Amino acid sequence: MAQRSGAFLTPDEVLAKHSAGPVTGVFTDGSCEGNPGPGGWGTVWVEDDAIVREGHGSEASTTNNRMELRALIEAYRWLPEDASLTVYSDSQLCVRTINEWAAGWEARGWRRKKGPIANLELVQELYALAQAHPGVELVWIAAHAGSRWNEYADALATTYLR
Repeated sequence: MAQRSGAFLTPDEVLAKHSAGPVTGVFTDGSCEGNPGPGGWGTVWVEDDAIVREGHGSEASTTNNRMELRALIEAYRWLPEDASLTVYSDSQLCVRTINEWAAGWEARGWRRKKGPIANLELVQELYALAQAHPGVELVWIAAHAGSRWNEYADALATTYLR
């Protein structure tokens, strides 16, 4: 989480501090204090470094993975089905779940070879949304590496802490 001297950066502070990274796409992030604990999600859609839409929300008792999934679900809900763009997430687990594993789980009746699928209802919802948006590419982006819009999504995801 983007921090300044023990406090979290605001979205405006992120914009003043960071300029690197992709300038077009949808950027998502989730956060949680404790696991489980209070958590939040943030999503920002930008075109040529200008905000098209942003949103965030929180839950009193959740997990980081649930907030990462929620951020992605909200992002896909915004997009028209014929959208052609990139959605960025700094959660390798979420990206790999949708890009690599979910098709096999669905083919096996939503079962893994070992153990239950965590957050199944969110995974199923996100996978269905991803399938309904064939022109949207879900890509992993490194967290806290100075990418302006990933840091901005992080600031949105932590607004519940302020």
